[in-house]
Amino acid sequence: MNIGIVCYASVGGSGIVATELAKSLAVRGHAVHVLSTDTPFRLGSFQPGLTFHRVRTPAYPLFREPQYVIALANRMVQVAREQGLDIIHAHYAVPHATAAYLAKQILLRPGKGPVPRIITTLHGTDITLVGSDHSYAETVAFSIDGSDGVTAVSESLRQETYTSLSIQKPITVIPNFLDCDIYQRIQAAPLRARYCPSGCEKLVIHVSNFRPVKRVPAVVQIFASIASRVRARLLLVGDGPDLGAALDEAKALDVAHLVDALGEQDQIIPLLSIADLFLLPSSQESFGLAALEAMACEVPVVASRVGGLHEVIEHGVTGFLRDPSDLEGMADDGVLVLTDSDLHARVASAGRRSVRKRFCRDLIVPQYEQFYEEVLANSSE
Repeated sequence: MNIGIVCYASVGGSGIVATELAKSLAVRGHAVHVLSTDTPFRLGSFQPGLTFHRVRTPAYPLFREPQYVIALANRMVQVAREQGLDIIHAHYAVPHATAAYLAKQILLRPGKGPVPRIITTLHGTDITLVGSDHSYAETVAFSIDGSDGVTAVSESLRQETYTSLSIQKPITVIPNFLDCDIYQRIQAAPLRARYCPSGCEKLVIHVSNFRPVKRVPAVVQIFASIASRVRARLLLVGDGPDLGAALDEAKALDVAHLVDALGEQDQIIPLLSIADLFLLPSSQESFGLAALEAMACEVPVVASRVGGLHEVIEHGVTGFLRDPSDLEGMADDGVLVLTDSDLHARVASAGRRSVRKRFCRDLIVPQYEQFYEEVLANSSE
């Protein structure tokens, strides 16, 4: 198949999954064209069958902001015509589903050539925070209903979409995935020694884009409670609007000397491989890709019981889930798993097994291929 994939280039679950899907489809022999404003974070080096098409958004003084939707739709039309796309796969409903719908209407004009089928994948905050906003809801719902096929990354998100938006389109759940041959714990003793010089501290880690939904100040609060009982350090990996607030919280709780802010990192596996515990006290997670990455690297996860996280983590078996307001309970779980080596080993091993059994690339990518084929077949009837 000839497939166009539209995604955001910034660090975040939707862009990571879309890029990994594009790379995996290219490996499996498809011609894949990635459309984004910048080179996606995980695209990497040259790969046969994979082409990047930049979306350039001009800014005009008359307009209040760059017209991204118009420029993106125009670029979709250009690539669809030049490359003969069978599928345009839009990741993130706002505004990619709308741009894809506009592109399809342009291509439907008589004499304009074959029209690709539009598939929209819903990833989370595009529905739970943005798409459900009254300023966008009608347009987002219309654009999703106008897609030829729709997927969501969890059953929780599928149900939330039907609750939040008035849509009729069937939604198929296809979960996020990892390359399990790459995502596994590695030996990184020198790196651990850098952040744990005495050799006996525990390393706690948080990885995100530091948006408010991730509640990074709460990460610091949980860590401070853990550190009062266990010798530990905290690694904050990523950047975003709440990093400053998190560091201020660390100062207020007198744990700033135990916190290392590492910024955005494209090589996350070595950092996960030196960690003993992953904290994810988010207010909302449609799936929890960061938790999945940690589990694959045998790092027990303590997280909020929100959204799709319960579909990824089995409490007490592959990780720990608490009510988002129960920060002390999260700290208690953290202390328990950090001080009981047998429990830590069981949870780490069970988490890894769960990922390999349910969320590996070779299990999930064929589901997308089958979905593409079904959409194409239904459209030709």
